[in-house]
Amino acid sequence: MRTDRTGGPDLRHHGDAEVRDDGARLTDLAVNVRADTPPVWLRERIAGSLAGLAAYPDGRAARAAVAVRHEVPVERVLLTAGAAEAFVLLARDLTVRHPVVVHPQFTEPEAALRDAGHTVDRVLLREEDGFRLDPAAVPEDADLVVVGNPTNPTSVLHPAATIAELARPGRTLVVDEAFLDAVPGEREALAGRTDVPGLVVLRSLTKTWGLAGLRIGYVLAAPETIAALERAQPLWPVSTPALAAALACMEPRAVAEAAHAAHRVATDRAHLVAGLREFASDGLRVVEPAQGPFVLLRLPKAAVVRRHLRDLGFAVRRGDTFPGLGEEWLRLAVRDRTTVNSFLQALDQAVTLARV
Repeated sequence: MRTDRTGGPDLRHHGDAEVRDDGARLTDLAVNVRADTPPVWLRERIAGSLAGLAAYPDGRAARAAVAVRHEVPVERVLLTAGAAEAFVLLARDLTVRHPVVVHPQFTEPEAALRDAGHTVDRVLLREEDGFRLDPAAVPEDADLVVVGNPTNPTSVLHPAATIAELARPGRTLVVDEAFLDAVPGEREALAGRTDVPGLVVLRSLTKTWGLAGLRIGYVLAAPETIAALERAQPLWPVSTPALAAALACMEPRAVAEAAHAAHRVATDRAHLVAGLREFASDGLRVVEPAQGPFVLLRLPKAAVVRRHLRDLGFAVRRGDTFPGLGEEWLRLAVRDRTTVNSFLQALDQAVTLARV
């Protein structure tokens, strides 16, 4: 691994860019939101909240529900307009001298830090190491470290103990667990831990429940950190429908449904990875073991293949906008077996066309 201070890729490019404009005609493997969501019962709960739009949002019940879900005091919970808002709050409100972001990972944390005027160091995980985290690679004087788990786009699930090794007195350790509820049993979760100094865990309801358009997430951290971030928020930052969604998704039946979905995603991911292995003779390599609801692959002429896939009706996520990756990388969201089978057929055609 190595640190890097360069600017480089477009940090504001995200998977939704692949399905804008003409994207409605495409089968979406670019955006990491679970298909066929939100479920009917959740849509009904959100719709039922609309009768209360004349009143200002009151987040107390939802905040308490998150606290119960993670077995922490309510003072350790902050509701946000998606995890992206939390990254902005952290970048603007915390006093930081030496922030470090572990890449490849979701680029919004670094973008928010740079927009707030910080000079950001990068620790680039290497393909030959399986994109696994080595805590020793993080500079000792870093006072803010950001890491994703499981990491987007590599789908690597780092051991919680390894991440906890990054904790230091005087250091804020930000762990993006936006996809952790898509991991069976939420293995390696740090959410709810109160014994790791400086720990800040971010969670999102966007991915598992299909709420990207509603913007709802939350932060788990020490009460003094939560209080500081809350002071930096605008008044009523989370809408009434988003609060209704948060409250519903913390209920036991919703937690059970998410756990069931995580096992289904694992089965569908195994099917996708097995199909991708059939392209090994074409130079395709999958980053394994994949543990998130997406997989990262390396493929010669990936940019050309991606364009052919669009012509064949499939959108996939380009990898070259992630620091540490290049044009030969693609990220695929896990979909159901039928969709994956159709995609694999299209990939076979796209790879063939790319040879011409």
